[in-house]
Amino acid sequence: MDGSIAITPKDRKRLLEMYRKSTDPAIRLRAHVVLLLAEGYPWSQIAAVLFTTPRTISRWKKRFQREGVDAVFGRNRGRPLVLVTWWVAMVVRWVIQKTPRDFGFLRSRWSCGTLVLLLWEQQHIHISAETVRRHLAREQLVWRRPRPVLGPKDPEYEQKLRAIRHLLAHLAEDETAVFQDEVDIHTNPKIGSMWMRRGQQAEVVTPGTNVKRHLAGSLHWRTGKLLVSAPGTQRNAALFVAHLDDLRQRLRCYRNIHVICDNAKFHDCCLVQAFLARWGHRIAIHFLPKYAPKTNPIERVWWHLHEEITRNHRCRSIEELLDLTFDWFGYKDTFAIETSLYPQALAA
Repeated sequence: MDGSIAITPKDRKRLLEMYRKSTDPAIRLRAHVVLLLAEGYPWSQIAAVLFTTPRTISRWKKRFQREGVDAVFGRNRGRPLVLVTWWVAMVVRWVIQKTPRDFGFLRSRWSCGTLVLLLWEQQHIHISAETVRRHLAREQLVWRRPRPVLGPKDPEYEQKLRAIRHLLAHLAEDETAVFQDEVDIHTNPKIGSMWMRRGQQAEVVTPGTNVKRHLAGSLHWRTGKLLVSAPGTQRNAALFVAHLDDLRQRLRCYRNIHVICDNAKFHDCCLVQAFLARWGHRIAIHFLPKYAPKTNPIERVWWHLHEEITRNHRCRSIEELLDLTFDWFGYKDTFAIETSLYPQALAA
């Protein structure tokens, strides 16, 4: 089917502006259809180039001839939405407040297909999954990864945090404190965002067999210096005790060393108690609130390590990756204490 329309120079200018600048793809398509019709292109060619149908071309040709440019700009294509608000609001409430298991589905998260099935079962409304997806988008709901958060909270959170703040605020000159934690280094790289050409997804080669090493480190409260011990093959009490002994020797200018760490089970086991029985006069262990990684400033150091070194790394062996990691430790000798939970550190 062929046919063309006549437009004035003023209308052509407005249509071109819509086509070039509108943020709505529907409006750009309508303007494009009318402009091509005005240029005398056959309908078959317009449909092929714009991936549309003769029915769509006919609809907007008639609307333009009947109502002018304003019809192209102000009206949505397709059938008008009628009496859909009530079920859309219900679907939004399901998605935000409920889970599929609340309705007997063996699923952990919603899909458009599951919502279609539930609408039919409960309200006898028959619509497509694409219709559900479109209405969810209009309600500003998007499909994206959620942010993991810790659920439980230590009932003694405030008490423990207050005790650590008091310790840091009243350190004697011959005493010091460190925030301790372990970090895992994998040959299987963590995946992070990177620059790549649009439409071409970059690739990160994985080794096939993952090799791990575990590092125990401490962030010196007074200076921000990072103290890291030799890597271990397991994250256990032996690794922790070896790091405590390393701290004892490297910080021998201090009479007392206060090690502030999380509540991992191997931080308070028989091996650790045996070490403290011998060196407890120099080293004291203090535990952070449970389920509260933000209370440990060294966690931010590990975050920088992963961001700058281990994400998308191309090391072929664990030895190469460890060399790169320790080079980074040497280059970044000290770190800012990135937290506002504790009083400002005073150098001594």
